[in-house]
Amino acid sequence: MSLLAALLALTDRHLGVVITTANHTSRVSRARIATVATAALALASGSLALAAPSQARTPVPAPKTVADSHPAWATGHADQGSLAAATQLTATVYLQGQDPAGLAAYAKAVSDRNNPSYRKFLSTSQFRARFGATDAQIAAVQSWLRGAGVTVLSTTQHAVKVSGSSEAMARAFGTRIHQFSVGGKLVHAPVSDVVVPAAVADSVLGVIGLSSHVGQVAKPQSVKVRDTLAGSGSKPGDGLPQVSTCSDYWGQKIATGAPQGYVNGAVPFDQCSFVPSQLRKAYGITASGLTGKGATVAVIDAYGSPTMLSDANTFATAHGDQAFRAGQYSEVVDQSKWTQQDACGGAAGWAGEESLDVEMVHGLAPDAKVVYVGANSCMDPDLMASLATVVDQHLADVVSNSWSEIMHTTDQGDMAQTTIAAYEQIFQQGAIEGIGFDFSAGDCGDQSPTAAATGVNCQKDTPRAQADYPSSSPWVTDVGGTALGLADKSGKYGFETSMGNLRSVLSVDGKSWNPNPGFFYFGGGGGTSEDFAQPWYQQGVVPGSLSHTLMTGAHSSTAQRVTPDVAMNGDLYTSVLVGQTSGGVYSEGGVGGTSVSAPLFSAVQADAIEAQGSPIGFANPEIYLRSQLGLFRDVVNKQALHHKAPLSNVVDFGVIGGSLRVRLIAFGEDTSLQATPGFDNATGVGSPTAAYLDSFLWGDWASGLANKR
Repeated sequence: MSLLAALLALTDRHLGVVITTANHTSRVSRARIATVATAALALASGSLALAAPSQARTPVPAPKTVADSHPAWATGHADQGSLAAATQLTATVYLQGQDPAGLAAYAKAVSDRNNPSYRKFLSTSQFRARFGATDAQIAAVQSWLRGAGVTVLSTTQHAVKVSGSSEAMARAFGTRIHQFSVGGKLVHAPVSDVVVPAAVADSVLGVIGLSSHVGQVAKPQSVKVRDTLAGSGSKPGDGLPQVSTCSDYWGQKIATGAPQGYVNGAVPFDQCSFVPSQLRKAYGITASGLTGKGATVAVIDAYGSPTMLSDANTFATAHGDQAFRAGQYSEVVDQSKWTQQDACGGAAGWAGEESLDVEMVHGLAPDAKVVYVGANSCMDPDLMASLATVVDQHLADVVSNSWSEIMHTTDQGDMAQTTIAAYEQIFQQGAIEGIGFDFSAGDCGDQSPTAAATGVNCQKDTPRAQADYPSSSPWVTDVGGTALGLADKSGKYGFETSMGNLRSVLSVDGKSWNPNPGFFYFGGGGGTSEDFAQPWYQQGVVPGSLSHTLMTGAHSSTAQRVTPDVAMNGDLYTSVLVGQTSGGVYSEGGVGGTSVSAPLFSAVQADAIEAQGSPIGFANPEIYLRSQLGLFRDVVNKQALHHKAPLSNVVDFGVIGGSLRVRLIAFGEDTSLQATPGFDNATGVGSPTAAYLDSFLWGDWASGLANKR
């Protein structure tokens, strides 16, 4: 055997082929001989490791297990056996897109004024070409699903919605579907986490919908004032009026004859519900002359009111404002696809929220366009689909969302990672396209079980104090609540405290309040997230005592996201007036909640967009910069009008069912969340001022000032 043949034999034993004699080389191509010979010579010279292959092998894709797709409540103890094979189910498969890491990186780049890509927003087509799911990815996912016998109902850049029998779903998603007894009801769920085939593992973010809904849902963060009056009867004391009354501004009317309140001094009546012109003046919008012209605000809620446009126009003209112009208001609503109305409170249950949001946006940005996008239910997949519609069609510059939910529950367990990731993708896409998202912070303070025991708008299945979602996402602006007091009859700004109320009822004898002090009833949300790390824009602004302390009191070694970011009026006892048709009759009533605060701030952002002459995009980096430049009003509790004395309480009167209800209300009492000097977890950086709006008129002045700090 020649030296070359011997080397070929030695080399090919390591390459997986054995050539024993020179004659056998006739069975191998000349190119193969040349390659092996080169490798053999390299081996002989000691320049090639014996065990090294000639080329790196491509990793073989592996099946993907979707975490959290098997719900915590689907336990072995509750298992009632297989769901009937023919039972029809629906599910949503969320798509990963072609560059998920690049998506997050560019979302930050366009939002960070220190990055060369700052405000280099992409169009929807540019976004899709660079980051969206490719046609090949979508086709592969559809092929996999159809091959398993599942029907594709609809497809977008974000998700593929499917239906099929329990048997087909089990085949497609690698897990059996069983029935479980939960809370006395028979529900269904996968017996284990979903498994996605290797061929589409890199294209699929996750799967939602294979489980029955159990427990709470996303809900509006508002309460009608009249809905809070139910309770035991009370007798007015000497000097108290026999009918409901309120003040036009803080301290205008005093409740003479009322028992002593929580603090010394006169007890005033609460203020009458605000109308938009009062809010425009108090927050400096009137003085700025801005009206939101050139900006578009999208409002997202569930379902849709058939009288929304006429109600908004009636409300506006009744209070001295202009109705919507032709083409200024539009809707994206498909009633034929509405679902889950029993679980969501029906269309009527969401109509008041829709009226509130649209009327507040129009009230504070009267020339902005408003597009209402009605989700087909209050479930996450339908709410996400509405958000996706906005970004995929670039329907707006700002998106107002007055709904939220908690992430950790006793009924449902933890929110699925797929749900969170799917939301985050949409928010990041919005940032890249120059669209900002505003969310209500919640109405139950710190969402602790203690707060839920007495709070009027709490999610009752909370296991511990926590922040709401999506409001706690690092990619949205979380809008907390305040109680706004007007200084005088001219409507001048007086003061704000955090949105948080203690409440007592007048005793039957009319001589005392019971209990005294009262119990927590209503409060703006916020706090330190246990789920999201601190984003870059909060660094150096949020105190470490907040970012490193979870709401349970536990220390976090890493800095975490703290909410809210900003705050505006939303207290139930500094309510806003809202007009709505119900049962064919138009009427107006007071409404409170961070559902008020979110559309108010979205309108302020529309005014700022007019001032700037271009989109703002994801607003938080600019909000935190401008807060450091003194353009937000620092909201601090216990600061009364004109002096530093403790803020007084108010008496709230109302009549329901023919009986008078008299309440004592204290402000600035928001569970564990407190408005303190500087950034805090009750009001964030504070409320916007006229100077905040003016700053957008002056070009990129903020960059120069920031660099000098």
